[in-house]
Amino acid sequence: MPTVKRKLEVVIAILLLATIAGTARAAGQSQAFTVPVTYYKLPNGLRVILSPDATAPTVVTAVYYRIGFRVEPKDRTGFAHLFEHMMFQGSQNLGKMEFVKLVQASGGTLNGSTRFDFTNYFELVPSNKLETVLWAEADRMKGLDVTQANLKNQQGVVSNEVKVNVLNQPYGGFPWLWMPQYANENWYNAHNFYGELSDIEAANLEDVQKFFKTYYAPNNAALAVVGDFNVDAAKAMIAKYFGPIPSAKVPPLPDLVEPRQEKEKMATRKDPLANRPALAFAYHMPPRNSPEYYAMGLLDQILLQGDDSLLYQELVKKKGFTGDLSGGINSDLGDMFDYDGPMLWEVSLIYDPSVKAEQILAASDDAIQQVRTKPLDQAVLDRGLTKLRSSLYDSMTQFGGFGRANLLACLALFDDKPERINTLEAEFRKVTPELIQKTAREYLRPANRTVLELEPGAQAEVKK
Repeated sequence: MPTVKRKLEVVIAILLLATIAGTARAAGQSQAFTVPVTYYKLPNGLRVILSPDATAPTVVTAVYYRIGFRVEPKDRTGFAHLFEHMMFQGSQNLGKMEFVKLVQASGGTLNGSTRFDFTNYFELVPSNKLETVLWAEADRMKGLDVTQANLKNQQGVVSNEVKVNVLNQPYGGFPWLWMPQYANENWYNAHNFYGELSDIEAANLEDVQKFFKTYYAPNNAALAVVGDFNVDAAKAMIAKYFGPIPSAKVPPLPDLVEPRQEKEKMATRKDPLANRPALAFAYHMPPRNSPEYYAMGLLDQILLQGDDSLLYQELVKKKGFTGDLSGGINSDLGDMFDYDGPMLWEVSLIYDPSVKAEQILAASDDAIQQVRTKPLDQAVLDRGLTKLRSSLYDSMTQFGGFGRANLLACLALFDDKPERINTLEAEFRKVTPELIQKTAREYLRPANRTVLELEPGAQAEVKK
């Protein structure tokens, strides 16, 4: 169920769209909202996406590397995440944590994250600091300060993060960390993304140096710049600082294909720190960018997102099994646009011990059967499209333009077409009630489901 803050964000996004449309009408222009996109590649292979927006005197720079935790080496689980931390340990011209201090002293903020198919680093700064952060990002791309002391320090930091966020926290890792391990068969999609502590501790300096030279190269990266800047000036800066960095020989991506699931999977985990049971269930998604993929995006809105969704109405309003539902497509680590490979549509909830998991699943089946047995009313589909459209444009405005930078960088990395940002809505509009039903019949069938129960107050893990 959306929080008050989330509802407010949606309202703001809707008002923003209304303002844009009103301005366009007043100027006699098309009402279609178009994101400006300038896309090109440097000779070394770096993908560059520029999207000016003079709404506020700030700018976002975002560097995305095509290495995430599902394509990391098999004997080094958690290595992609470990390296995210290493990137803040200094470069050729900036000492340890000086990158952070440089951005913060400029009145900006920054962060980084590891996801399924990329690791990203971004900064939000005043517009007059664009050249500074471009220089700093290029500096660590061309020469990270990889030392034994830095490696040992960050191995400890990552190990502690695992302990704090997963091992020593109620519902730690539920369901985002555990569900892929039960639902998927391919190791790359099914291993412990946070990493086994033994693998993290076993990493050596040679491993880190090799990883950096292999994956942190311009031809394995995309740079997005969004905000208040001059395109020609930005191009000159990017050529100056990123142009001289040599490309690298990047290995091909591993095979991520998942076999069609033919039988429902059931699993149970014990959580000694949880005080109430929890349940998650997930279905394998259609291939990305297929017609069924867009249909699943609308099914997510109709079934799960918002108080009017079928699952919310059934499980919360009608049955009173829980007070909240979470989930969606890649919901724990992003959204339906920022991944490239197999994915799950997932629902999760915490509920009272007086309720049985079987009751929740039966009620969920009742709601899901509504979209499997007959075509939806066009009015229901239209409402889902309105919700999705609001969510999409709301995401673009988040965090000073980082949401737009995130989408542009992913579309460049995965599709080589960041301009697709302006055609996504049209793809959803092509979806018909018949396609919705066809998609639901194939992808929301019981045999395609994995169910994960979390039982409070016990130690051992049990698999059924």
